Amino acid sequence: MKLDWTSGNHITLLENGEQYYPRVFELIAGARREVLVETFILFDDKVGRQLQQALLQAAANGAEVHLLVDGWGSPDLSSDYIGPLADAGVQLRAFDPVRRLFGTRVNLFRRMHRKLVVVDGQHAFVGGINFSIDHLSEFGPMAKQDYAIEIQGPLVSQIQLFCQASLTAPQPRRLSWMQRWRDRMLRPVNPLEPAAGATAAFVTRDNLGHRKDIELQYRAALRRARHRVIIANAYFFPGYRLLKDLRRAARRGVQVDLILQGAPDMPIAQAAASLLHAHLIRAGVRIHEYCKRPLHGKVATIDDEWATVGSSNLDPTSLGLNMEANVLVRDQAFARLLREHLEDLMQNSCSRVELQPATAFGSAWVQVRSFFVFHFLRNFPAWIDRLPGQKAEVAALQPTVP
Repeated sequence: MKLDWTSGNHITLLENGEQYYPRVFELIAGARREVLVETFILFDDKVGRQLQQALLQAAANGAEVHLLVDGWGSPDLSSDYIGPLADAGVQLRAFDPVRRLFGTRVNLFRRMHRKLVVVDGQHAFVGGINFSIDHLSEFGPMAKQDYAIEIQGPLVSQIQLFCQASLTAPQPRRLSWMQRWRDRMLRPVNPLEPAAGATAAFVTRDNLGHRKDIELQYRAALRRARHRVIIANAYFFPGYRLLKDLRRAARRGVQVDLILQGAPDMPIAQAAASLLHAHLIRAGVRIHEYCKRPLHGKVATIDDEWATVGSSNLDPTSLGLNMEANVLVRDQAFARLLREHLEDLMQNSCSRVELQPATAFGSAWVQVRSFFVFHFLRNFPAWIDRLPGQKAEVAALQPTVP
């Protein structure tokens, strides 16, 4: 797997909805040519209405506006929400629209979990933040802690082409060498000099030809780590190969810190991750549970040289089923900034997980339970692939006629 790394990118870290939404909505509302939005969750709440108004303004400006949502994550958008957008010419689509059996949604797996925004081919946003009020602190104790980045520079055109392909293809394949060459020839000149910006790459995961791309990038970075690894991930239950790379890094003297959920929005996620605690801590990995509110971030930084921000968790659904998108960054300034943010979380909002003494019976039971649960979840995506499935599609969203 060869990534198309580009230099000369300007990358800005955005923390939570308070920083993310104002910037995204400002740029969308000012768009003149094209707006591309992909999101797993879009709710008809305060944030969803702000997005609606920004999209309407972009359409009024004459921009071509496309909105792609996931059919599972955004199943109940009303005609009051969709209607004005459709009337304004916004192209609305759903990935794998909702299917119900006796009133229950059945299209649970293989979700479009990406969170991408591209405006006028000049600005792109990638991260884990959906369009819903639970990414704002005003939501209360269950408001999510999360991250995204804004990108300006050559990488934007790669993300733009990817999003354009996603409008009709559920799982767009990676561009051919001929398409990449044509893109480079037609790419607008970036106002930043290459030396002034970051080197970055766009990496995706799908169920066709790129099943392990994101996981392999994590593993390669861990094998190269020399001094410090910090991974903050909301839903953590990776396969044994990634776990082995984490343990090996710690054993060769790298300081490895994991920030996991301590105040989970889904308790099962914390319970699953806890089965791995002893296995990792005994190898020297330090585990911190973020307890201030639910952690929703999917970020990492290594040696102040490499970083990633995106939508992919390190669990069976993200690594084996969902369509995901991350950006990899090789830039000391950005990696250092992300490290400082994560160190602040560990120092001020986390509790360190310590091994607890256990009876012989209790220890044996935990090991037996962990063994079966781990191997069940590790093979979960492969089992799902063997079940009969319906091919996902991208379909137009239309307001319901009364």
